[in-house]
Amino acid sequence: MLKRLNILDTEELDPMPLPVSDDQINRPSMRDEVFNKLLTWIAEGILSPGEKLLDKELAEHMGVSRTPVREAMRRLEDMDLIESSANRWTRVSKISSKEPEMIYPIIWTLESLASSFAIGTLVDEDFKKMSQANKELEIAYDRNDPVAASRADAIFHNVFIERTRNAPLIKILQDLKIRYRRLEVNFIKGGAASMAKNSIQEHETIISAFKTGDTALVSKTIHANWKRSLERLRGNEE
Repeated sequence: MLKRLNILDTEELDPMPLPVSDDQINRPSMRDEVFNKLLTWIAEGILSPGEKLLDKELAEHMGVSRTPVREAMRRLEDMDLIESSANRWTRVSKISSKEPEMIYPIIWTLESLASSFAIGTLVDEDFKKMSQANKELEIAYDRNDPVAASRADAIFHNVFIERTRNAPLIKILQDLKIRYRRLEVNFIKGGAASMAKNSIQEHETIISAFKTGDTALVSKTIHANWKRSLERLRGNEE
């Protein structure tokens, strides 16, 4: 049974750093839209690790009642993306220094598996989408824009992941990628974007290997791409 979140806080709080754009929700898919917005705000650092959450303020910002916000927050707590203390606070979960070491090896292993399922299924439109995402990733790195970089990188990898048509595998990777994006956004904010540009060349190699059907090279480069990302994070912590 899900535990009940207590989102009240007796302390006087500064307003949450919510987007300035109009983010009001359309009614038909309200629950999922509220959940997806909060998920995106956490992944992209709009709601940063440790940020306290107030359901009333979130509901007013999105133009919905507090009920779908509370439901979304329960789902996010089940994903360990937010945490709560009874009768005190609810906040975005802090990032553990051990998290990269735990999730990156899982991601590169599952993406290598996904690539073996996807090999031979990608079409010209897929390659165009991957190339465009890689260009956008390079632009984002040049501008030191961590949010745009994380979006472009996600689009690139999702092209071949979605080609697997393997729903359980896709779902597991989607959940892990939320954690990865939080890490990368905070990492690039630390000024290490220039170190990440090796990813551009690795992505080009992945595209070429998919085109030629070289399963071993795709898997090897995916592994190297994620391992290099992990090494960058380690270096940034030192």
